[in-house]
Amino acid sequence: MQIQWLIRVALAFSASALTPLASLAADNPPPAVAQALRAAGIPVSSVGISIQDVGAERPLLAVNPGLPLNPASTMKLVTTFAGLELLGPAYRWHTDAYLGGPLREGVLDGDLVLKGSGDPKLTLEAFWLLLRDLRAKGLKDIRGDLVLDRTQFATGEYDPSRFDGESLRPYNVGPDPLLLNFKSIRFLFSPDPERGTVRVTAEPPIIDTVSSVRLAEGPCGDWRERLKPDFQPQAAAPRALFTGSYSAACGERHWHVALLPPMQYAGSLFRLLWAELGGSIKGGARDGALQGEAKPFASIESPALAEVVRDINKYSNNVMARQLYLAIAAGQAGPPATTENGQRAIKAWLAKRGLDFPELVMENGAGLSRVERISAQSLTTLLVAAFRSPLMPELVASLPLVAVDGTMRKRMKSEAVAGQAHIKTGSLADVRSIAGYVLDRSGRRLAVTMIVNHPNAGQAQAAQDALLNWVYAR
Repeated sequence: MQIQWLIRVALAFSASALTPLASLAADNPPPAVAQALRAAGIPVSSVGISIQDVGAERPLLAVNPGLPLNPASTMKLVTTFAGLELLGPAYRWHTDAYLGGPLREGVLDGDLVLKGSGDPKLTLEAFWLLLRDLRAKGLKDIRGDLVLDRTQFATGEYDPSRFDGESLRPYNVGPDPLLLNFKSIRFLFSPDPERGTVRVTAEPPIIDTVSSVRLAEGPCGDWRERLKPDFQPQAAAPRALFTGSYSAACGERHWHVALLPPMQYAGSLFRLLWAELGGSIKGGARDGALQGEAKPFASIESPALAEVVRDINKYSNNVMARQLYLAIAAGQAGPPATTENGQRAIKAWLAKRGLDFPELVMENGAGLSRVERISAQSLTTLLVAAFRSPLMPELVASLPLVAVDGTMRKRMKSEAVAGQAHIKTGSLADVRSIAGYVLDRSGRRLAVTMIVNHPNAGQAQAAQDALLNWVYAR
């Protein structure tokens, strides 16, 4: 079988002397890839591979090309390319503040309404700038409530534990039109060798922290496993209690946790920052909707979509991808945005482009799903289409550069392909995937996809690296 595969390769290479691109459809992966798959206990039947020169019309190599597979985070390529074309690279989200009553001598006799449009990057710093603008325009004391208008999305009740039971993990944060600071709290652990203790602080400090962590000797290792946190977000005064041990060799470490519900997080963060700016608010935080037509009293815009797409793909940010997916839905069908409308909008866009992906299933556009499906061939076809798009530079630059940055920063540093490929990665239990572009040693650009769905998928990295090496050096 290996000899037959080599004959096919030889024929393809000889054909390339007569045509701009050789095309080859094979039932088996390259030998080094096949060997790595065998070593990992992964059958070829659980793998989809598709490789195509971006200037060609047919694949160079195809292994189970049409097999519907769970792509994990490589599904973000579909969402980000669709977003760039449907919304435009200069698209920006905005968050607006409205006065729900008259403002006299710095006192608002009514509510302050914050209306979000789904900004994926409404960070602590950006939110502070919005509140600073409110103060600069004369608002100081709010006699009513903070009203959070989150009607841009029809997300309903979101259960962050539904995917894998890890409700506090930041990657499980749900989409929200007013997604402040990714709804994340960073706990900073600072050892104090003189006292033999560990100080724990929260940023932003919207939750009380109590530390009884004992400072220990020995290697740092898996330091979180030795901590015993007790998170109490529903307490009258939300708090986090930490016990256990922490190695002095760890130095300072941080732990991001998505602890508070969206409204509680937003209300607590607003009250904290507003007080720091010298303001006061009499009421509490509640959900509501802006009534009637009004002009914003203050606004803040997100970075341009081209920059947001870079964050989504370089670092595989799930909640930012979900925010973009719903922005696409709202842009095509109007608010309130739904995930169903997101899928309809993207499928309509693909059809308009003449791309037929009958197996495509999208649930949230981030790949953090057990039901999302696409084939290796469809994903490579999308990459080829993207490379021929005027927006190619924005998409390609958003992908991790092998051995340099993003989720590929630590991989293949000593290989010749280092710095020569932009590759998006995907990882779930039973899923490992890569998709992107390789500039081979002859100067040709190839779109590459490899998706593995198997209980041993966690051992597939060697096979994927072997494929990238083969594409570069062949």
